[in-house]
Amino acid sequence: MKQARLGSLNVSRLGLGAMTMAGTYTTGGGVDDDESIRTIHRALDLGVTHIDTAEIYGPFHSEEVVGRAVRGRREDVVIATKFGLVSHSGGGPGVADSSPANIRIAVEGSLTRLGTDYIDLYYQHRVDPGTEIEETVRTLAELVSEGKIRHIGLSEAAPETIRRAHAVHAVTALQTEYSLWTRDPEAELLPLLRELGIGFVPYSPLGHGLLTGQIRTVDDFADDDWRKGNPRFTGANFTRNLKLVDEVQAIAAEANATAAQVALAWLLVQGDDIAPIPGTKRVERVEENTAADDVVLTPGQIEMLNNVAPAAGARHDEANMVLIDG
Repeated sequence: MKQARLGSLNVSRLGLGAMTMAGTYTTGGGVDDDESIRTIHRALDLGVTHIDTAEIYGPFHSEEVVGRAVRGRREDVVIATKFGLVSHSGGGPGVADSSPANIRIAVEGSLTRLGTDYIDLYYQHRVDPGTEIEETVRTLAELVSEGKIRHIGLSEAAPETIRRAHAVHAVTALQTEYSLWTRDPEAELLPLLRELGIGFVPYSPLGHGLLTGQIRTVDDFADDDWRKGNPRFTGANFTRNLKLVDEVQAIAAEANATAAQVALAWLLVQGDDIAPIPGTKRVERVEENTAADDVVLTPGQIEMLNNVAPAAGARHDEANMVLIDG
């Protein structure tokens, strides 16, 4: 598989997101650790070197699964994980805490669960309004010096926060949502990242599954699937967004590819400093997604995709948007 460059870190240009291996769309439903491990092994065999997880996924379960899967193959994998949405001082899961003491506790837990003595890329999962970003990054820089982490990342950070963090220690990668239905980063974020030499890791590059073309109704979702409350999956927004999917599927038919492969191929032509992490817990899906590495879109197809209307509706509900820096 071709490579992408995130700052000074080389990764496969298609990674694997391990969020759903903890049943994150629902409250633990549909977890199959054996299948998840087979999926990770298949991804590695297909040339994927970049696995993304977080302590909040589960919480903790996704990291444990990744740790089991990479045992004996650690040197073949760039492991990325995240801290900051589990407060270990009593607040618990879902509470933003990037204080130095919390980071120290979090990193030791992640190292143990992942079965490794270093983390390749360690992200702040969400900016903590209660801790200055400089203080957080200084702690991360200490962990780099100690060899516990090798690279620093930010997730859902605003441009000014990124500049402040990068002034303390080089930031290797920024993670946020970017796809055919979420084009927001193109205006300000991508130019800033390229100015500073920071790589970009788009999460949810398949629009939480909608851009696969396999979802035509939310009635099939479990009652506790959080997408049922996502503005893009409700009411008139959902109906309008299905038309966006239809446009992608039409181009996929021309390209002899699936809608998911076209959505990923479009992202890959945006630059060699972009490394999306489509998430799955199934072997057949990882095979489909990684095949996007070989999909070649014509200039005309790229132009048509560029002109697809962005999704209708906010990308998160109000409770989740509050956690996003900005």
